[in-house]
Amino acid sequence: MPEEKIFVIPLRDLKRVPRYRRARRGAKLVREYLARHMKSDRIKLDPKLNEKLWEKGQEKPPTKIRVKAVKDDDGLVHASPAE
Repeated sequence: MPEEKIFVIPLRDLKRVPRYRRARRGAKLVREYLARHMKSDRIKLDPKLNEKLWEKGQEKPPTKIRVKAVKDDDGLVHASPAE
């Protein structure tokens, strides 16, 4: 039975990263957060979630993002934007 959770992931640590790396680092922070909270190191980000991180450009990602994470029986986590 798949496990499903909705998280609000804070991305305020991106202010410490150089401007030209912020959106790329945001995707990495989402992966790290989900790995810690869903207890799995196999994480797939949905292309819509990636677009949400990049929608204002590389230098201005959102400060927080709502993510729906679904963990399959084999341990794979699928992450998509929560709506």
